[in-house]
Amino acid sequence: MLRAVDAAFENGTLVRSWTQRGTLHIVRSVDLAGMLAVTAHRQQRAAAGILRGLAIDEAVLASAERAARHALRGGNRLTRDEFADLLRGAGLETERSRGNHILSALAVRGVLAFGPVVPREGGPSRDQFLVAVDDLPSVRVPDDPLAEMFTGYIRSHGPARVEDFRWWAGLPIGMSRRAVEAAGDRVVEIEAGLFAAAAAAEPAVPASVSGPSPDLGSGDVVALPAFDEYYLSYADRTTVCAPDLAARIGPTLNGQVAPILVSGGRVIGTWRHSVAAGRHHLPPGPMLVADPAVAASAIEASLARVSRFLAG
Repeated sequence: MLRAVDAAFENGTLVRSWTQRGTLHIVRSVDLAGMLAVTAHRQQRAAAGILRGLAIDEAVLASAERAARHALRGGNRLTRDEFADLLRGAGLETERSRGNHILSALAVRGVLAFGPVVPREGGPSRDQFLVAVDDLPSVRVPDDPLAEMFTGYIRSHGPARVEDFRWWAGLPIGMSRRAVEAAGDRVVEIEAGLFAAAAAAEPAVPASVSGPSPDLGSGDVVALPAFDEYYLSYADRTTVCAPDLAARIGPTLNGQVAPILVSGGRVIGTWRHSVAAGRHHLPPGPMLVADPAVAASAIEASLARVSRFLAG
């Protein structure tokens, strides 16, 4: 399965970028431009103060964009370190996180994104090559990007409320309500304020990538990664997680969200695993289990599936 995900990044089906809330997300490349058409302006406004404090102005970003487009044209790719070298070669300072903020600003502009995985000997990698968005195989902007974004959210996360979409997309509530109206009959209101997709539509990712979906409502335990959409992508997470446990999971003050254990549709604990050099070979293990009724063997089985996934 890991090889299938890596292959989707390699062929451009999937990319990773700052699509909303100033946070990195993995999305289909076909959806990237449409999402940024909705969220880029708001993300740029949110980042403006930080960029000013780092003396990153329009002239700096224009110079960085020219250098990046030239370096990435023709299907070329760059690691993060190579991108930093590129900026310095263009006379741009990268200290004090300037390089990272220039990178994210160009990504929000739709210039580049994280694509193929950088190979790592002996273990999984956290690094990805930067690629030009214009070179991705399927880039499009829908006629109504806001309606498309809301419909896609409900299709993949529903039933859900407007407030949930507002949080997930990082948009103001008024704009989020307009998204409901724009979606029209592609969504249905199944009860007051709660929306679901009107009919079956294309899956969120190709079947060759997604594989069989875990049954989160069964009695088995499923180990989900940090920042997983099942938990994070709703304004009110108490539907699936007790408030005291949610406070332990996050988002914390530094923005971290722990990997979670789910049983019967409820979050029952957290787990941990490191891919850092020297530790990536260690098996994942439970960190916190809030429900003593859940069998230890079921938790062990869920973490064994994680190990098999990481092994490719």
